[in-house]
Amino acid sequence: MKLALEMVGFGPCHHMEEVIKHPAEVATWEAAARGEKIDWCTFLQGWGATVDFPSSVYYKELMSAFPQAKIVLTVRDAASWYTSMSQTIVPAMNAFPNRLVARFLPFVGAPSRSLNNTWIDREVIRRFSEREHVLRIFENHIAEVKHVVPPERLLVYQVSEGWGPLCAFLGVPIPNAPFPRVNDTAQFKRSVLVVAVICWVVLVLVLAVAASLVWWLAGLAGAAVSELSK
Repeated sequence: MKLALEMVGFGPCHHMEEVIKHPAEVATWEAAARGEKIDWCTFLQGWGATVDFPSSVYYKELMSAFPQAKIVLTVRDAASWYTSMSQTIVPAMNAFPNRLVARFLPFVGAPSRSLNNTWIDREVIRRFSEREHVLRIFENHIAEVKHVVPPERLLVYQVSEGWGPLCAFLGVPIPNAPFPRVNDTAQFKRSVLVVAVICWVVLVLVLAVAASLVWWLAGLAGAAVSELSK
């Protein structure tokens, strides 16, 4: 969706990857998760659209801050969404040592810190093994958006529908190019692997430094005892 919106003139489009690229944003997303008031117009100045987490969590606040903005609710089969999440976002957040290490790292830790204290973290990520609960949250969220957003501002959309409904809703001509279909799952899996490797390297280095410190302190203590015994 990010690329599609940019192709029809609603760029640049904010996406989770921007939080990774610009970790200075994290403090604002953390403040939003704590319920603090955010000057969204200033914070998102220069962006033509937003998609994905974390902005989608705050769709109500963004609707109020940008009263002329339209909302595209992308929908899909709940079971396929759950499967996709189990192969992408959830392992990135929950797998060891990611959940322990990632949030303390620059750049790669930005999604974890932005996610913390949000309903997605509490009800989806942390309870992902409770499949029925998570699927119910998924369906309830879709129902909530349909109820909250005025019909004239809302498009319920499947990306498989292509340019037609999207461009008609946004009031723009259909591009003379195929609708972008990026293999997000495959790309995300590669990203998850990279993050896992980084976290393991950091964890091993920290443990090695800790072990060296303990060994050094033990040596000092042994030397001190030897001096005292003379």
